[in-house]
Amino acid sequence: MIFTKPDKTSGAGSVLFRCGIFLPGTVLGLGLVVFSLSLVTFLAFRQNDGSLLGSGWTGSNFLTILTDPLYARIALRSVILAGLATLATVIAAYPVAYCIAVHGGRYRKLVLFLVTLPFWTSYLLRVFAWKIVLAYNGVLNSFLVGTGLLHEPSLAFLNTPAAVVVTLAHAYAPFAILPIYTALESMPGSLLEAAADLGARPLTAFRRIVLPYSFPGVLTAIMVVFIPTVGDYVTPALVGGPQSVMIGSLIEMQFGRANDWPFGAALSVAVMLVIAGLIALLRKTEAGKESRL
Repeated sequence: MIFTKPDKTSGAGSVLFRCGIFLPGTVLGLGLVVFSLSLVTFLAFRQNDGSLLGSGWTGSNFLTILTDPLYARIALRSVILAGLATLATVIAAYPVAYCIAVHGGRYRKLVLFLVTLPFWTSYLLRVFAWKIVLAYNGVLNSFLVGTGLLHEPSLAFLNTPAAVVVTLAHAYAPFAILPIYTALESMPGSLLEAAADLGARPLTAFRRIVLPYSFPGVLTAIMVVFIPTVGDYVTPALVGGPQSVMIGSLIEMQFGRANDWPFGAALSVAVMLVIAGLIALLRKTEAGKESRL
């Protein structure tokens, strides 16, 4: 038998190869993020003179946001609608993730594939589908009129805050299912068996074992769903009405029809600061929960 001396340079060469492969993409991605955030922050402190980058320096954009009650109402509405959509999404996603992780068996991969299948279609198509379902002559009204539950089509479904919440919850459901499933999938099945052997009822086992294991996944799902929904403007524009205008719609309006890029950038920065604070609060909550376990 011939023994060969290990090549000490092979490990270093492998590390250098991986760095060479991933470094360009990492630098490009970080560069684009830093450039975008820097540009938005720069514009937020500029005066609007109709030009692309504005002129002069001012803090009046943020002062307007803090003093005008209109923006406070829209921001509060955005947080409430996004919070309700996040709550509905997590509540609907949790049983699905639990069934896949605990009872999926050999069909687990198939069900996960079906969960991710909506990613194959455009987000706009899914929103338009809900618009067709909730429209005056849509699927839901036709069904209710056909079964005799309604005498005529109703206007109470489309162009309402409830339509926005339902559409957002459906669109972002996979984003909540996957992190909760990942957290539950790491839970040893022997824990539930031991709990049953010790006489714990199913509800007690769920509260004492399943929920603590799934808590990190639930927090991740909340962040992954809440962050994009609070700034969404496509869904309120298509299925919401005047009472469903959210902060994302207002930002889009400033960059579009109003042609006031500095004020739109200031609104964007304000939203990012609020979201960053909420993320920090959730991280602190997660750290405190883990320290008590």
